[in-house]
Amino acid sequence: MKKYFFSAFLVATFAIGFTASDDEYEAEEVVTPSTIPDDALATPNPEVTNPTTTVPNIQTSFETEGNDLVMRINMTGVKNSTDIDWLKLYGTGLSNQNVWVEIDGKPKGIEVINVTEGEGTEVIADIVFIVDNSGSMGQEAEAINRDIMAWAEQLEAGGLNARFAIVGYWEGPILGARNFCNASELKEYLDYGYGTERTKHFGGEDASTLQSKAANYGVSGYHECGAGAIRFANDCFNFRNGATRIYINFTDEPNQPNGNAGFSVKFFEDQANWPAAQGTVHTVYSEYKYDYTNWNYNESPWYISDYTGGTTQFIQSNASDLDLNQITVTGAILHSYIIRLKDVGEFINDGITHEVHLTILSQEGENQVRAEKTFEVMFNM
Repeated sequence: MKKYFFSAFLVATFAIGFTASDDEYEAEEVVTPSTIPDDALATPNPEVTNPTTTVPNIQTSFETEGNDLVMRINMTGVKNSTDIDWLKLYGTGLSNQNVWVEIDGKPKGIEVINVTEGEGTEVIADIVFIVDNSGSMGQEAEAINRDIMAWAEQLEAGGLNARFAIVGYWEGPILGARNFCNASELKEYLDYGYGTERTKHFGGEDASTLQSKAANYGVSGYHECGAGAIRFANDCFNFRNGATRIYINFTDEPNQPNGNAGFSVKFFEDQANWPAAQGTVHTVYSEYKYDYTNWNYNESPWYISDYTGGTTQFIQSNASDLDLNQITVTGAILHSYIIRLKDVGEFINDGITHEVHLTILSQEGENQVRAEKTFEVMFNM
């Protein structure tokens, strides 16, 4: 099986067998039947009322399977409504089907691979740490940096195909950044200083380029704007095609764009600004939970997580209870899904944005997981 991402050029590939006859070779096309159910077996997405959770943003790619062009949806895990375990998804034709996909209202036959069970599958994750390094973060800075380093090393040692990047922000321009690297290089970057100083410098081969670009993503005055730091990473870091994009924003303050709507949490609500493929934002908030809704000035940062399908973790102001292995994002990565569907050739390079509607409805009675989300996708090759 050969994978192709949206930016790739599609080349049809076939397994060819050769048989000898009078010094001539005859090509025989060998086609492996697809394991993806036909669309004729698919049923419409069920209606969802009173959702119990959100669907995380997705990454999409293409691959060929025999004569079929297959669309692959990569999605991080979803917890069941009891918040005890991670939900397993089951696709078309199964008695316990609990996930459905439609494209432009047409039901699609889907095959689901739960990564924890699937052979020959792996999660490819590009993880960005967004770190508020203002003075008020001083008491939790060391705990956050310690856990970031330990967590990255543990994920890497566990075989996860992951890379790590980091952005440090406070008032003015972005104060520090390191483009994607391995856990050892991330530790080297964070060992620069102590406390909040650890993320107040630029590292890596493109350090000077990042520092130059950082001036365009800051907010004037004494304001802390995690949204601007996230947008800086999205625009300036070298994400891999098809990798699941995950951001983790550590802060103890509201998002403060100082009147700049482009750096507001509301920016992430509109898929025209932040398409599903741009990634999911998780929030770790080390202060009393207060709902800030003075839009464009003082905004609760966890709204970005709500809009992108991420999670929010509230911890003590000194981060004494912080354990990245225990927060939801860890399980979400390790319990990812691959959803595959075929017959998408009609959408390729048509210049039209299509709606991918995904619904989750489990069969758990009072503990049902109910969620749905519509993604806008342009099928460009």
